[in-house]
Amino acid sequence: MIDKYGREIDYLRISLTDRCNLRCIYCMPEEGVKSLSHAEILTYDEILRICRCAADLGIRKIKLTGGEPLVRKGCASLAKQIKAIPGIEKVTLTTNGILLAEQLDALLDAGIDAINISLDTLNAAEFAKVTRRESLDRVLEGIQAALQYPQIGLKINCVPVVEEQENLVSIARLAKQYPIHVRFIEMMPIGYGKDFQFRGESEICEILEKAYGRMTPIKERYGNGPCHYYKIEEFQGKIGFISAMTHKFCDQCNRVRMTAEGF
Repeated sequence: MIDKYGREIDYLRISLTDRCNLRCIYCMPEEGVKSLSHAEILTYDEILRICRCAADLGIRKIKLTGGEPLVRKGCASLAKQIKAIPGIEKVTLTTNGILLAEQLDALLDAGIDAINISLDTLNAAEFAKVTRRESLDRVLEGIQAALQYPQIGLKINCVPVVEEQENLVSIARLAKQYPIHVRFIEMMPIGYGKDFQFRGESEICEILEKAYGRMTPIKERYGNGPCHYYKIEEFQGKIGFISAMTHKFCDQCNRVRMTAEGF
């Protein structure tokens, strides 16, 4: 699929559900939002039909997301069926990690190619403030479980919402300790995101270079999206940035997104 700007669209992000087991302060109010009824969201058969049509049109990569995709029963089974569609080369998952450890075996059986875990802090008290839930131990358990399977590409997605600089340094340290790519996602000033201090790529780079030394830009791509990466000496993983505000990447966009109800 080539759009009118000449961009090749080969990547489809599918929201399996609007439900989530966290209440992140930049995403939704404390009481949550009114969830769609089961009758309003696509069935798995409908999602599979759309994936087959998309593959015929040139879609090669599918990302399963939410809400939190693992709260919908049968997520791994769906991933396995999507992976079997002719033309689909990669099926990946974005999750908050809370249910990852208990569902990892099923995801491995499904042939999942990569997992992105959303994690904004390694401090339990800050995690509880940001997510309004005390579940950090379960997320860390999921990360450790996934690290046992090097065939799965593992990334951490961090929105720099915690103000302390040490928080950014400690999250980045995961890429030093483990073969994990840590990506920082600039907060967009929309919705609840308008209420938070903006931290751009250059500011975060400055903080990390003080802690770890020179960050060298690299051209390699690690995944399907617009993230660009830096390497740091003695780090096993890379540090990435998805900088929608300071390094606009619309010209590189290769994706379409589908909501849980099929828009």
